[in-house]
Amino acid sequence: MRESSRPFADQLAQLYQKPDLMTGSSPLCPSSPDLQFSILASGSSGNCTYIESKQKRIIVDAGLSGKKIEALFQSINRDIRQVDAIFVTHEHKDHVHGVGVLSRRYNLPIYANHATWLAMEPMLGPIAKENKRYIEPGTLLEFGDLDVLSYPVSHDAADPQFYAFQKGKRQFVMLTDTGYLPDRLRGQLKNADAYLIESNHEIEMLRYGAYPWSLKQRILSDKGHLSNEDGALAIRDLMGPKSKHIYLGHLSRDNNTKQLALDTVTRVLNQYDIDAQSDLTLHMTDPSQATLLHDL
Repeated sequence: MRESSRPFADQLAQLYQKPDLMTGSSPLCPSSPDLQFSILASGSSGNCTYIESKQKRIIVDAGLSGKKIEALFQSINRDIRQVDAIFVTHEHKDHVHGVGVLSRRYNLPIYANHATWLAMEPMLGPIAKENKRYIEPGTLLEFGDLDVLSYPVSHDAADPQFYAFQKGKRQFVMLTDTGYLPDRLRGQLKNADAYLIESNHEIEMLRYGAYPWSLKQRILSDKGHLSNEDGALAIRDLMGPKSKHIYLGHLSRDNNTKQLALDTVTRVLNQYDIDAQSDLTLHMTDPSQATLLHDL
């Protein structure tokens, strides 16, 4: 396995400016997709995403029990024993609950930045030294045939970062657990084939709900979560000619519903002349049920 880290600032701009990445292209043969993914679980109770290329299989976060994640793998007809690594975004329990047990059970390397390792290591239990790997914010990691791009987000964690995965002409971008979309990411992450975008709460439901005021302030802050409207604006800013699939994720079970998220995002996009029926497809995620494997 060949792995190398290169500085984000030196490599990312060149990568995203390749002509064949900025324009549409013919669909790949369904029998041999360059990139596949499934949102195994997304929500305040636990998060886990599966990414597969022809050479590599990756989990991003493991915020549920090992047993539950194993069941989710079975539901998409994949063998968790073939996974190559876990990439961690930040140390909150809904993202790392099952990381330690899966690493021990399947001898999986865990990738995270130094600050996240310091914050989450006491939560994971014993981890083999050789399975402690590092990827810092603003890095492009060549992981087999996958380019894994890490980028910082604004959230109340030690050093939160999310990831984009690229294989050839195909790209999948993840962006949840952030209070806003930083300007520097608008160009860097634009025009991917598919996105997982946070649609955490409906603002009025949160404001008038039962949460204590301190928690409401945290969620609404720049280090909190994207609302349904915020998520729609992020989609507006990120989508390009080849961006056809948006997965709405990390929905609050107390301050949102799937239908409300879908309706709000559709309405806001329509205000900017983006038709959620013809210009793209909106997909919903679930905290306990995997999405179908999506081929890119």
